[in-house]
This record gives sequence, C-alpha cells and structure tokens, in this order.
Amino acid sequence: MIDDKTLDILLRKARSHSDFTDRDVSDETLRAIYDLAKWGPTTANSQPQRIVFVRGAEAKERLRPALSATNVKKTLAAPVVAIFAFDMSFYEHIPRFYTNPQARSWYETTPEAIRTHSLRNATLQAAYFMLSARALGVDCGPMSGFKNDVVDAEFFPDGRYRSNFLCCLGYGDPASLGPQLPRFDFDEVCEVV
Repeated sequence: MIDDKTLDILLRKARSHSDFTDRDVSDETLRAIYDLAKWGPTTANSQPQRIVFVRGAEAKERLRPALSATNVKKTLAAPVVAIFAFDMSFYEHIPRFYTNPQARSWYETTPEAIRTHSLRNATLQAAYFMLSARALGVDCGPMSGFKNDVVDAEFFPDGRYRSNFLCCLGYGDPASLGPQLPRFDFDEVCEVV
C-alpha cells in the first residue's frame, strides 16, 4: 500500500483548480504525465483516448467560442488546457496492442456501440491522466461547461476524434480555493449484494 501522504495528494486532499500560478507546464512534464498514465487499464487494451494540449493565447482563443461564460477566464489563464477526446476508430489499433488480433471485430460494430466503448475507456484514461498529473505535482481543473460540437469542428473536423471534456493543467493557487466540499458516505451510495 502507498502512504497516507500520497493518498492525500492523489485524492483525499486534491482539489479542482480554477486559478493557476504563472509557472509553465513544460512539454517534458506533459510527456511524463502521459508516460505514467498510459499504463492504466482499458478494455482489450483499446486505448481510445486522444489528447490535444492547447497552450498559448492564440491557441486558447480557438477554444473561446465553445466555452460557457463561467469557464472563459480560467481556460484562457491556465498554462495548458487538455482536450480529452476519444477515437471513433480505436478498434483499428487492437491487433497491435491486444493478445487476440481478432478482437477488432468485437468492437468494429455499430456507431452507437463504438461511441459507448470509446467514450467509456477514454474517460477512464482521462482519470488516469489526472491522477498521474497530481502524482507529478501538476494540478487539474476538469470541466464540462463547453460545446462539444464547437470544439470538435475546430480541433477534430474529420469526425474521427470527438471531445469528451476539457481540463486546465498547471500549478494551482491554493489561496483561491474555497472549503473542500463533502462527499457521499459509503452507505448512502453503495450496496453489497
């Protein structure tokens, strides 16, 4: 088991940040986060997540038309914004990454089934990424207050990739955080049968 300090960093005391310091998140740091997160499991090792890292004022302006009013300031001010997306043709890579090359046929089915599988597993991968970022000292500000279709038209016009959610990345300003909000207790939301 890992120690309590690590558990606090990863989950118990980790916070979603909206305000970040001016400290840059280097490409090397983004690569290190990905290289850790990539080991998280996905069904049939399908790995459908795709990420676009948006940095710099000009690049972030491309996101502005998609953002809700409450997310504009933090998105434009964050050192990096990750667009977590999913690949609608993820199954093409299964023969390369899975022990059974015939598994491609399990997933190359209907558009609805492909979307469900890809979105589910890419969401898992995004969570692994955020945990990896926290483990390496980078704070996260995930958000869903944006128009997916606008992001997709701007960043994924061929339709193969589709946006899942956005996540600001940087070194959070702890002074801007409010109190930590409560969570459900086990007995309120869990059942053992």
